[in-house]
Amino acid sequence: MDFAYSPKVQQLRERVSAFMQAHVYPAESVFEQQVAEGDRWQPTAIMETLKSKARAEGLWNLFLPDSELGAGLSNSEYAPLAEIMGSSLIGSEPFNCAAPDTGNMEVLVRYGSEAQKRQWLVPLLSGEIRSAFAMTEPEVASSDATNMQARALREGDEWVINGRKWWTSGACDPRCKVMIFMGLSNPEGPRHQQHSMILVPMDSPGVRVIRALPVFGYDDAPHGHAEVLFENVRVPYENVLLGEGRGFEIAQGRLGPGRIHHCMRSIGMAERALKLMCERAIERTAFGKPLARLGGNIDLIADSRMEINMARLLTLNAAHMMDTVGNKIAASEIAQIKVVAPNVALKVIDRAIQMHGGAGVCNDFPLAYWYAMQRTLRLADGPDEVHRAAIGKYEIGKYVSREQIRASR
Repeated sequence: MDFAYSPKVQQLRERVSAFMQAHVYPAESVFEQQVAEGDRWQPTAIMETLKSKARAEGLWNLFLPDSELGAGLSNSEYAPLAEIMGSSLIGSEPFNCAAPDTGNMEVLVRYGSEAQKRQWLVPLLSGEIRSAFAMTEPEVASSDATNMQARALREGDEWVINGRKWWTSGACDPRCKVMIFMGLSNPEGPRHQQHSMILVPMDSPGVRVIRALPVFGYDDAPHGHAEVLFENVRVPYENVLLGEGRGFEIAQGRLGPGRIHHCMRSIGMAERALKLMCERAIERTAFGKPLARLGGNIDLIADSRMEINMARLLTLNAAHMMDTVGNKIAASEIAQIKVVAPNVALKVIDRAIQMHGGAGVCNDFPLAYWYAMQRTLRLADGPDEVHRAAIGKYEIGKYVSREQIRASR
């Protein structure tokens, strides 16, 4: 695999990096202040300003491989841009590249009807609205997605939806106008054909946001992660995506690119944590020496650099395989990065916290917040254990046929 960036990608990397330096990083404290001083669940003026600037510069919808709608980049071409954006918790939204909107837009592009695209994809692409993805449930072990019990049953030309979802990211945001709901629509069907994905407008009668769920005490306002109750919610039958019972098929198509995005953003955050660690190690003195010359701190910095580079190469390799042989063949590599990238980021951020001492665990630096986000990512899109099981089964599968051949002789 050639890891060299094309001229197009290199130019975009430079432009995105310059935008981050000039606009996003200086806006972080402004964003925090505006959230703290106003209604926490209203969009901030600074974010809208950033979005206008990015769009004016043509740095918009960079994640979409469709050149008519986005930048026309492959997974491996978009990955380095996601890394740069991921170095800030507010870094993706200015470019209209924030989750869960990216995954939802990809779903609509791939699986939406023309009417669905007109109603929801167009305003999402323009940044006029935001969206949510309602899948995880509080009353079942959602690490096994077939456990989902929220129902979507057909009555005539409508779906009647009942159930409770949580960790529905973005549903607290007043700009969120539509959810993709995944629910049980055919309990008697084959195991992976029992669920459907359905578009549910947020203003549908019976949709109620119960609460915003904090993550290690952080509420992620104005985006948030919501618990949502669906009580006899009725939406048109044509709101189903792709067709009845095809929810898992859509989910697999949605998760591949999303995991590349997540993992590269994790690497970007790890890079910035390493930068803070190095600056602290040089500037801070204890026992008459810079921290860099005390204990094993220089080794921790070296380990962080090696681990970040390994995680990046592993993620780029997965992206390359998705682009060249497809998500199904790249399934093990996709699972590997979902385990490796957040864990590497956590290690690096934890070392940076330790180097900062008491300052590392308060809000004077972003490290504690970053740590909370990365720890959560080890659960999002499937916990580490699920991915490790898939990786292990794939490896064992390479040898099963050989053993069977030997046994038959």
